[in-house]
Amino acid sequence: MMLTACQAVWWTHSERQIINSQHGVMRVLSIADKEDRLALRKHSLKLPHRALASPVFERLCQGLVTTVTSPEQDGVGIAAPQVGIFRRVIAVQRFDKEGEPFEVYPNIRITGHRGQMESGPEGCLSVPNRRGTVMRYRDIDIAYTSRKTLRDTSERVQGFTAVIFQHECDHLDGVLYIDKAAD
Repeated sequence: MMLTACQAVWWTHSERQIINSQHGVMRVLSIADKEDRLALRKHSLKLPHRALASPVFERLCQGLVTTVTSPEQDGVGIAAPQVGIFRRVIAVQRFDKEGEPFEVYPNIRITGHRGQMESGPEGCLSVPNRRGTVMRYRDIDIAYTSRKTLRDTSERVQGFTAVIFQHECDHLDGVLYIDKAAD
């Protein structure tokens, strides 16, 4: 009973509804819808470490990966705000790791970068049927809460995977790639 009461503090009623009602692929917010467009501009909140051990968080993680890997989406990353959950959580395909797994990163933030920015093509699940050219770093540092240890950790990410992290982290601050696109 106490765990349920605490979880109510960690997750809003709307967030719990979205997470608990999903059976597989979650609805992705789109700029084509006025309400979605406004929601995508919201800033996301950090989750307390205890919330990361909750069954609700585990369902969110599963839902994000199922959604981004679904044939309808076929993406390389997704941020929780794209499914209406305004928390600092992203799922990213790790092209820099063997097997190119999808991994979920709670309380993620970019803490540093090296080198010059490079231009590259980007698209977005929330911006259907469009692509643009965006300047991004190819060598970044990230900090996040480890799902295994529930401790803050950091790592260096390079190449195309670094671009994905930047794109998804922008969503957590209400920024879309079209805000940065040169075309």
